[in-house]
Amino acid sequence: MAKKDGGDVGPALAGFAAGIAAEFVMRKALNFAWTRVTGEEPPTDLESPDVSLGRALSWAVMAGVGVEVARVLAVRAARAKLVGAGPKELEL
Repeated sequence: MAKKDGGDVGPALAGFAAGIAAEFVMRKALNFAWTRVTGEEPPTDLESPDVSLGRALSWAVMAGVGVEVARVLAVRAARAKLVGAGPKELEL
């Protein structure tokens, strides 16, 4: 099956699935790490006035960067594996 741009659907679907899985795993890991370090659950409502600005921003930055990095690496690795790309595909 081919995509509109002529590419194969397999790597795109594998990348999508890998991204979802990586996001789920990273969120669990970040929740665990936050709880271990702070002794409290991570904030769930970042807009709430009950959550300090520093705590809300700390969680937002940590979660945003952590999840996105995990997703990008997982998608690139999945696509490289399916397409057969070499190590340069995963290089920084």
